[in-house]
Amino acid sequence: MRVLAAVDKFRGTATAHEVARAIADACWTTGHECVELPIADGGEGTLAALGGANRTLQVEGPLGAPVEAPWRFHRGIAVIEMALASGLQLVGGAEHNDVITASTIGTGQLIDAALNLGADRIIVCLGGSATTDGGLGAVQAITVPARLKRVEFLVACDVGTNFLDAAEVFAAQKGATATQIKFLSTRLAGTAEHYRQHLNVDVTAIDGGGAAGGLAGALFALGATLMPGFELVAEEVGLYEAIDDCDAIITGEGRLDDTSFEGKVVGGVTTLANQRQKIVHAICGDVHASARAQMKRLGLSATSLRETFGEDALTATTRCVEQAAVRWLTARGA
Repeated sequence: MRVLAAVDKFRGTATAHEVARAIADACWTTGHECVELPIADGGEGTLAALGGANRTLQVEGPLGAPVEAPWRFHRGIAVIEMALASGLQLVGGAEHNDVITASTIGTGQLIDAALNLGADRIIVCLGGSATTDGGLGAVQAITVPARLKRVEFLVACDVGTNFLDAAEVFAAQKGATATQIKFLSTRLAGTAEHYRQHLNVDVTAIDGGGAAGGLAGALFALGATLMPGFELVAEEVGLYEAIDDCDAIITGEGRLDDTSFEGKVVGGVTTLANQRQKIVHAICGDVHASARAQMKRLGLSATSLRETFGEDALTATTRCVEQAAVRWLTARGA
């Protein structure tokens, strides 16, 4: 049997590449071929799924301090994970963030660097931002924005939030008080008007414009196409063809819950597998009760490492993934 390991990271315990390799080891043990295909949903981990960083650039972090931001440039394709330049993790979390001054300048500097290297395709992955600046910092950091009109400019965007609602929906997660949220909302309205006047684009009219504190809307104003992150990654890594060429699929992510079927890896892979009438099984760190209804609807079976292996699921994740895969393959008559 030809098995496809199409898996996301298990946040905090194993990378997608490590999980895919553990499944490959299980296939080897049970006498099957395995195709390892680490994937992501457009947020954290997407850079790794699309080849990993092959360079770094010192940019201005979200609160002004310099950060060394990893990114990728290969054969004219740039991959930028905005969290690595303008992310909440860079300031130590919400409790250390200054939501009023937090800026996307660093992300804009990475885009500018890609343009300077002659990129003809730029992929920006959103998620994990510290910012609610409406992307103005990024726009101002791109020295000749008109150059973006000459490249294929794609943005992985998994939320439908309106530009003007970005503060109300997301700013509290970034450390904002109720008073600050009101201020940020007013500022976003002013930023939208700025884009309307200077770029002739209404960023409030695009679904998802409020992603990453409005950065999605700003990049759309510069000519970017907003795409569901899972679909973007699936196209880039050849997931559709890989599913066509396999007999069975093992997918997985750290936590399987109801949100896993809203543009994330397990839901996306399962849907594609069902469309192609392929066998699919999920191995996840934990399986929450909220996922059961969708699992039943899609005919998805799953292994919870926490339920099966207890604390080892956290301390020896890849070994548990391998054992879970062996058990599933064996149960199928491997």
